[in-house]
Amino acid sequence: MIMKRFFVLVLGLALLSGLCSSCNDHEGEGGTGTVQGYLKLIHHPDDNYQLEADTLNAAKTDVFIVYGDDAFHGDDVETDPDGFYQFEYLTPGNYTVFAYSTLVTGEKVPVVEKVTLERGQVAQVPTIYIHDGKAYGTSIIKGKVWGMFFHNSEYRGEGWAYEHRVYLRKLGEAYHQDDVRVGLNGVFAFQKVLPGTYEVITYTQDAQEVPSPMIDTVTVGADEILEMTPDTTFIVRIQV
Repeated sequence: MIMKRFFVLVLGLALLSGLCSSCNDHEGEGGTGTVQGYLKLIHHPDDNYQLEADTLNAAKTDVFIVYGDDAFHGDDVETDPDGFYQFEYLTPGNYTVFAYSTLVTGEKVPVVEKVTLERGQVAQVPTIYIHDGKAYGTSIIKGKVWGMFFHNSEYRGEGWAYEHRVYLRKLGEAYHQDDVRVGLNGVFAFQKVLPGTYEVITYTQDAQEVPSPMIDTVTVGADEILEMTPDTTFIVRIQV
């Protein structure tokens, strides 16, 4: 009788142990592991000649985690001022972490990273970079203009052609679709350009101040920043 009760007790403990272990064979909460990482925001400013994207800590931004192969995220947290986030008390397994990037159209798309978490360990997610700003999601054509300055045919020096005008025309079209002025460092940029082939046009002057066009043909793809090479920098003669 005692042996029978002992056998039932052992069998019950074994079954209970099996049930408990099966509770933790799926990713999610209830463990001792941590998934953590940093979120960075790349802000694309609009209407500036440099077009330099500022990379910032993405503070107070939602980050989401998906447990295993679940169809929906299981939890979300907000980043701290340094862009840091963490999900705690997780079981071992595979996790997907993501945050949303904003396109120029206002559409939000997820930026995804995956990690594997070992029991009781800390899994470091590769830094996630999200984008924001009007210039993101469009194409940009950048170039430079160098000026040689004359007054009454007398050479007065040279330098970046600040305020010189540059035009953009779709190949095969009769008229230009956009025009910009050159910045202090000689840079000009056409923003929000659709994919295609274009003519970039500026004007130089002869000794009699008669303007003539200088044209370079470029092809730009989708979501591309096309920088015209130094070999194609416009060198123009300007009467001052």
